[in-house]
Amino acid sequence: MNRSNILLVAAREFRQIAAMKSFWLTLLLVPVALALGPILGQALDDDDASRVVVLDRSGGAARDAIIARFEFEEDRSRLNALSRYVRRHELERADPQAPWAQHDRWYTAADVAEFRAQGGMEAAIAAIDAVKPEEIASFEPPEPRYEFPAAPEPLVSASEEQMDARVETLLEADEADAEAVATVVVIGRDYPADPTIRLWSNEQPSTGFVTVLQDVLTGDLRQRLLTQRGLSPQEATAIQSAAPAIAVTTPPPGGGAREALLIRSIVPLALAYILMMSLMLSGSWMLQGSVEERSNKLLESLLACIRPEELMYGKLLGALAVGFSMILVWVGCAAVVAFATHGAIADMIRPALAPLTSPGIILAMIYFFVAGYIAISILFVAIGALADSMSEAQGYLMPILLAILLPITFLIQAIVLGQTGFMVQFLTWVPLWTPFAVLARLGAGIEMWEIVGSGVLLAGFVALEIVFLGRLFRASLLAQGQKPGLKQLLHRFRAAPE
Repeated sequence: MNRSNILLVAAREFRQIAAMKSFWLTLLLVPVALALGPILGQALDDDDASRVVVLDRSGGAARDAIIARFEFEEDRSRLNALSRYVRRHELERADPQAPWAQHDRWYTAADVAEFRAQGGMEAAIAAIDAVKPEEIASFEPPEPRYEFPAAPEPLVSASEEQMDARVETLLEADEADAEAVATVVVIGRDYPADPTIRLWSNEQPSTGFVTVLQDVLTGDLRQRLLTQRGLSPQEATAIQSAAPAIAVTTPPPGGGAREALLIRSIVPLALAYILMMSLMLSGSWMLQGSVEERSNKLLESLLACIRPEELMYGKLLGALAVGFSMILVWVGCAAVVAFATHGAIADMIRPALAPLTSPGIILAMIYFFVAGYIAISILFVAIGALADSMSEAQGYLMPILLAILLPITFLIQAIVLGQTGFMVQFLTWVPLWTPFAVLARLGAGIEMWEIVGSGVLLAGFVALEIVFLGRLFRASLLAQGQKPGLKQLLHRFRAAPE
């Protein structure tokens, strides 16, 4: 067998597929999606604060208490996000005593007050920027979720009968209007004797908003009732503010048991998915090229110069080269986007790459990827030798695709859910699905004996494919216009090379 002929066929196969517009469109699809993803995400993300009007007709301090509580919740949310950022990048040295450098707590009012007294977010970011490496992006605090403008005069002067109409006018105003609001809260004149609080909203209010609002108003109502019972305002406030200090211990970003399992599975699952995707694409292109060769009478010229086995191996090598070129571009673009992006993605990068620190896992990924590519590509090569047209090729191809894709879909779902039951074990040991099953399980954990055993079984399956499908390929190359029946197919499988 001439190795040069195999390489020539592989190079021709690669050039033929690379000349297709569909190849370049597919190749650029993932990079374009990765590039547009953050842009579209920012465009679709609504950063505008929701405007909430609180009108307190009782003359008390309920409105001020509501605004103060929401400001506290915003600062606690920012403090928590800043703490995650500091912990992720190990920047506690910026100010070890600052609240945002302490990770073992649920931030209390005292923590938020200390945070504010130290200069708030601006002072914290300045201290962190002074010690952080330049390659780490600066922390971007989350935007406030709520804004509390003063109640407009038409609403303040409205009678009880006019209230609904005035509120509807505010809620239906155009978003560009300075007086447009999303929510209106009215505390009645008879409060707390009548503790009913009215709330209007132009959409379903969030559970978090209603919970905080109810908590503040409940505290204010109890404060008034305690004061009416003879307690001093200071005593009532002390009773109301009594709360336990909760020490919270959490894993570092990406370090939770369930979270870590999913994150460690990202690369293996991605490889299984990319293997499936690239096989389907390169296989269809290879089929198209084979059908064109038969219809254009090019096979006779090729077989006059090279042996059928050299043609088959060259096609397999060319398909493998096409698949790897797609994968290298996709993985390279994904890595650039991942490492250039901060925040939640940055939380996943380090643990997601953890499986790649083991040489054994790396070798297993490469082996099962290549073996899987060859095992499935041989099927496409054999179909290309059998079919005289694309419609005929599709008739052979669809049952095979369904047999491969459907179990893989359920397999990936099971791996994501952390299941390793009978179906996962079964697919691991059936060579047609072994590459996908083992690749998907590498991140979640798979015994070494399973990797070795299934790898040996897969190698034997590929060897048998090469022998028997090679016979089918060789016997079918020049049998144009003869759609084989089952008996003819079995005869071609048994046909030994001359």
